[in-house]
Amino acid sequence: QVQLVESGGGLVQAGGSLRLSCAASGLLFSGAMGWFRQAPGKDREFVAGISRSGSMTRYADSVKGRFTISRDNSKNTVYLQMNGLKPEDAAVYYCAASERLQFFPETYEMPSGEEAKFMDFWGKGTLVTVSS
Repeated sequence: QVQLVESGGGLVQAGGSLRLSCAASGLLFSGAMGWFRQAPGKDREFVAGISRSGSMTRYADSVKGRFTISRDNSKNTVYLQMNGLKPEDAAVYYCAASERLQFFPETYEMPSGEEAKFMDFWGKGTLVTVSS
């Protein structure tokens, strides 16, 4: 049984930092991994993705330069370091795993908004709240 368990969410002041973790079990952890988020009343959106090896990453424009995705394949864990948090970053953050993708292609091959279609497993999410 595949499980993705997110942790690390919480309440932080604007400008602060949080580090999210996603522990995976029951899968090979040999594909691309991603973080997505969904704010109240909004659609789920892609935040960041990382390749199987960890050498390639892709970010949403809204988080570039502030968030960093990484993975530790020896621990079957993927991380999202979030710095300079803004009130608009508040959302439930979801970890997702793909068995079809080895990496996230550039946007000319995989347009923004298409990333979720390639994810095969999802966690239940962790809530991030940012106070202004």
